[in-house]
Amino acid sequence: MKNDEKKILDQGPFFHGTKAELKVGELLEPQFLSNFQDKRSNFIYFTATLEAAKWGAELAKADAKERIYIVEPSGDFENDPNLTDKRFPGNPTRSYRSKFPLKIVGELASWERHSDEEINRMIASLEKLKEDGRNVIYD
Repeated sequence: MKNDEKKILDQGPFFHGTKAELKVGELLEPQFLSNFQDKRSNFIYFTATLEAAKWGAELAKADAKERIYIVEPSGDFENDPNLTDKRFPGNPTRSYRSKFPLKIVGELASWERHSDEEINRMIASLEKLKEDGRNVIYD
């Protein structure tokens, strides 16, 4: 590989789970409020697994419909350091982040949610991390 060639981390397809209502062609960009914390995010996060996108949609802070968008990165992206090698060795969730916008190219019309019991367990687990001061997002 030449010095100016970059390794492609993943070919996709890529997904972004949220509760925001968006349209095909719109861009998801950094510097908007995070789905998970009360702060602006320096990155836009996405995944190449439906499982991780479902969690993104189900856990997003909002009282709106859960949505999973099919997205295309417009620039470089990296492994999400909040998951890669911290919570999951390697990157089995195929979770990424970018400072470049993601273009929405579609929305999944239907997908199977986690059960309410699974979601409540995940919320309880996240609350425990918060109580222990371990809910840090490296952004």
